[in-house]
Order: sequence, then structure tokens, then C-alpha cells
Amino acid sequence: MKQVLKDSMSEYELAERCRQNDNVARKFLYELYAGQMMAICLRYVGNREIAQDLLHDGFLKIFGSFDKFTYRGNGSLKAWLSRIMVNLSIEYLRKNDTLNQILTIEEVPDTIAETNDEDIERIPQSVLMKFINELPTGYRTVFNLYTFEEKSHKEIARELGINEKSSASQLFRAKAVLAKKIREYMDKEL
Repeated sequence: MKQVLKDSMSEYELAERCRQNDNVARKFLYELYAGQMMAICLRYVGNREIAQDLLHDGFLKIFGSFDKFTYRGNGSLKAWLSRIMVNLSIEYLRKNDTLNQILTIEEVPDTIAETNDEDIERIPQSVLMKFINELPTGYRTVFNLYTFEEKSHKEIARELGINEKSSASQLFRAKAVLAKKIREYMDKEL
């Protein structure tokens, strides 16, 4: 069924059918994007059970919000879904006051160790994502918004209710912690 729908339905048609409350299209949308949306939620909250709850809540919100979706070309549906999941995850973090979790100053390196891109490419993606998930919530959130969502520090500051210098500082610290973890992994594993 999935292949039949995929071959016969464009992203635009899928969105239109979801807008019309077509349950077959909704099921297909969920099956098509749930894995990617789960990865987004998990990347922000770092806890599988909470991420699953957010994924569920996110799809309920998506199904009730198709009247707000505007098709802007191929990929716009996925971008819209992703934005909803990111916003829902950040909202969860704000409500639970976990954005302010930071490392003690002794745990953060003063400088970022140089990492070789070729070496980083040899580290499995699952290990890199594990390192990101181990970051304190505030660092992880800023890192995700800057790296994966390509937000500026000004946009991050506005979205998280912090100042731009705090965003830049948390990104620097996140990169320093990640560089240290990568260096330790390279020394041990490779």
C-alpha cells in the first residue's frame, strides 16, 4: 500500500488529502515521516519516552493544523512537519525549565580541540548523535538550532528567550564538549 500511494501521490496531493481528513493519507503521512520526526524530538529532549510522547502530540497537532499549511514546492511538507516538531520540543523544554541545565565550569574545556573532518566521518553517526544527546539540554538545544535548523544566534535568542551572547556561549561550550568527546573516542576506538 505504501509503495502504491508513494508512486501515485505527490507531496502536494498528500497534504491536500490530509487537509480533507483522509485517514488513509494521514496513516501514510505518519508512516512516511514518523521516523524522521522521532529523530528530531529525540535530538532535542534526549529521552526516548518523552520524544515518543512529543511525536504523538506533534502528529495530533499536525492533523489538526493542515488548514495552516501552505505548499511551497517539493520538500515544504517535510519542512513544515519538522518545524512543528522542533517547536513542540522547545516548548516542552521551556515548560520543564530544562534549558538552563549547564555544566560546571570545570567540565567545559577552555578551547575547542581541532578535529579532522576525515576522522569525524569515520565515527558512526549513531555515536555522534549519542554525544549530542549527552550534552546538557541548553547546550544541546542551541547546538541543534544552530547546526541542524541553521538558525542565527539572533533567531535562537528570540526563540529561547535568551540573549545572543548566551546563545553564542552555549554553542561554543557545546562544541568544546563535543570536540573533547570526539577526541576521546578517536583515541580509544580508532
